[in-house]
Amino acid sequence: MGTGIGHYIPLAAYLVCCLACLMALWRPLWGLYSMIPLLPYRTLRDHFLDYPLGGNLMTILVVCILVGALLQGKRLPRSGMFVTWLLFAVYLYLSMWLGVALSNAPMPLWINDLNFALWKDYMLMPLIFVAAGMVVEDRRAIRYVVMVSALSILFIDRASLINSLSHSWGHFDENKRDGGPLGFAGSNGLAAFLAQFALFLWAFVQFVKRRKAKLILYGLVAATLMATMYSFSRAAYIAVIVGVIVLGILKDRKLIPIAILFLCVWQTVVPTAVSERVNMTQNANGQLEASAQERVDLWTAAKETIESNPIFGVGYGTFQLTAHVANLRDTHNWYVKVMLETGAIGMVIALALIGQMMMLAFFLFRRGCDPLYKGLGLGLFLLMTCSLILNCFGDRWTYLEIQGMTWVLFGAAARAKQLVQTEAVPMEQASLEETSAMPAYLAYR
Repeated sequence: MGTGIGHYIPLAAYLVCCLACLMALWRPLWGLYSMIPLLPYRTLRDHFLDYPLGGNLMTILVVCILVGALLQGKRLPRSGMFVTWLLFAVYLYLSMWLGVALSNAPMPLWINDLNFALWKDYMLMPLIFVAAGMVVEDRRAIRYVVMVSALSILFIDRASLINSLSHSWGHFDENKRDGGPLGFAGSNGLAAFLAQFALFLWAFVQFVKRRKAKLILYGLVAATLMATMYSFSRAAYIAVIVGVIVLGILKDRKLIPIAILFLCVWQTVVPTAVSERVNMTQNANGQLEASAQERVDLWTAAKETIESNPIFGVGYGTFQLTAHVANLRDTHNWYVKVMLETGAIGMVIALALIGQMMMLAFFLFRRGCDPLYKGLGLGLFLLMTCSLILNCFGDRWTYLEIQGMTWVLFGAAARAKQLVQTEAVPMEQASLEETSAMPAYLAYR
């Protein structure tokens, strides 16, 4: 903008975050609102490293929200997801020590140990889920959480599009891709975030009644889809197409023929660079291109490790400690990673958690009477549908930048379910009272 104040934005954000930590002890819900925009914006948070405790400021903020909630006597809504997360956290920690016993990893004693740091960062997400579940207590708070999340998506869209459109995309060039505002999550992580929340917003807007708000949200959906397109992630493209078809099945049937028509003519409507990226899956000889072949080789090698340790795996966080095919340190498939590192037990717990999330979202969509709850439920169901697909092509589950906002929204969803059930009880009681007041022959006509 040429004002010269851009240099001070990271410092201002750091000071605001510090203030939010103090405020959270008094008004924990305000602390949650302040935290949401920072969760995906990794490049901004990286600037905090220049200031005291900057690397742990998000953890401190979450802890302050939890402490503030406890001081005010707030309680968690009933949800089996909290128990599953606790079980998963304990199992993963024990799995790290299994890796030590198998000589696959160093002892996880301090935050400087790579495997322990990985576990600590992963466990920040269930803490966010707990914090959101405790401090979001009514419909108004749920509405504001969705609004702040939408605003945060707008910030990511803006930064992503400015970064993408600053390059010349007459032809595809892998070297021009990066993680944008998500930084460490990488270009595919950015694409996963955009695809998930594009479908979340698209589903949510189906239940918005006000014309002006509907138009604004559709505009945000379009911007997020455009940013997804210029992320050049084939997995994100697949996730969006599947998500649109599922949305068509559940809510808006006319989307199904539109999606089918798009699949027939997509090469004539998308930019040339996008078409080139999609067609890179195979080379001129019909063989897999280099990156796709590397993943296949990686999964083949991982299969042998899984077969040798099928029950408990080789230890959580151990795969990254050694180089594998093409010096890769990630399985490029979250399900393979879970099975390899934590075995069948870890996979069962992980899938149970995902199943609970899907059921919670679907419950709100089907049983919620309030359009806000129904939109939140359908949006989260579509988000999880995309996530299930995206995690087949890489770890898009353990990154705070990608899934941090997801867990805030699921905390709000857990509270929404409790509100739906609470509202349903008086209605049932009123129905029973009306029935009992009727003459018997009228009640059973």
